[in-house]
Amino acid sequence: QVQLVESGGGLVQAGGTLRLSCAASGRAFSAYTMGWFRQAPGKEREFVAAIRFSATYYADAVKGRFTISRDNAQNTAYLQMNSLKPEDTAIYYCAAIIGQYSRSWDRYDYVGQGTQVTVSS
Repeated sequence: QVQLVESGGGLVQAGGTLRLSCAASGRAFSAYTMGWFRQAPGKEREFVAAIRFSATYYADAVKGRFTISRDNAQNTAYLQMNSLKPEDTAIYYCAAIIGQYSRSWDRYDYVGQGTQVTVSS
């Protein structure tokens, strides 16, 4: 069983930065592919980024602005968000899956409770 706890969300002005963290409990953290998803009001949850070992994957909407990383010694995944835009406003969720990454959040084995990110214009 793995528990995921996100932190680092908040209110930021357009053009600003935030760094989200996802702390994972349980063993074998390094074996999990970690993903970030987001859900804006009235919209479906969408893929943001994923990391499997050293390989990273990004949605087109965030490519070049967001960076996903992980620290296996700390059982933590990160999402560095730069040049934030109002359309990045959403609840951001961390997710974990054994094996290859997926852009479908419902294929992940574990999903956190989410952290709110609000970008003002």
